Amino acid sequence: MTVKMIFSDIDGTLLTSHHRISRGTREAIQDCSKKQIPFILVSARMPGGIIPLQAELNIPDPIVCYGGALVYRKPVPGALDCPMLNIYMDPKLVFNIHSTICKRFPDICFSAYSLNEWLVPEPDNRWIVQEEAITGTPARPFKFSSSEGNMSRINKTLCMGAPAAIDSLNDYLKKENTPASIYKSKPTYLEITDQKANKAAALELLINHFHIDRDETIAFGDNFNDLEMLRFAGTGFAMGNAPDAVKSSADFITDSNDQDGIAKALKKLGIL
Repeated sequence: MTVKMIFSDIDGTLLTSHHRISRGTREAIQDCSKKQIPFILVSARMPGGIIPLQAELNIPDPIVCYGGALVYRKPVPGALDCPMLNIYMDPKLVFNIHSTICKRFPDICFSAYSLNEWLVPEPDNRWIVQEEAITGTPARPFKFSSSEGNMSRINKTLCMGAPAAIDSLNDYLKKENTPASIYKSKPTYLEITDQKANKAAALELLINHFHIDRDETIAFGDNFNDLEMLRFAGTGFAMGNAPDAVKSSADFITDSNDQDGIAKALKKLGIL
């Protein structure tokens, strides 16, 4: 099997349950880089939550942020102003989601992302503090006012809360036919982007840019927001820690993120 590009989710896939890159996974990815096989990190994270991982892996490849709403060719200082793809949400949509949460779901923590900034109304909220610790990215206080103008450059909104509250918000937004891409990245996180933003579309952009055939790609993922990516890639690997529904949609299942699942799959394919 010829593999010319590899795509990987981050949380629950590249990173262990302790939010670290294992030695075995790091060495496997670096070996791919030596063979000039791009290893593309694909995540709902902001650029600032991905670039440090790239530095740790010592790889120069493009990154996909916000679930496909933002793609950078060279994720280095000075290059972040020229993305390959940049999809903003409709300001009215952001305003309506924020208003809905304030009125109907006051226990849910709302925040938004604009390019490489994380905008939050309450920096001391426990959900914000927790997310800062996980991703290592600082939040910036931001007043989501009644004016929609200050919401004109939002790539993604993130809603965090107890699983039952998140399920209720998810059901409500879908019942209201909210014109957006809405998905749970974990039981306590609901992520919302423009309808055109998805991981598969970002993959297609990159393989076309680098003139690579779809069947020459592989992808790794662990959750429902990875399904489009796993189905689009030539070969999709679900991690051993993925839900059964995700596993059943992948071509193969590898070991978990805590068992060097990526490295073992690359060895099984003969890439390493």
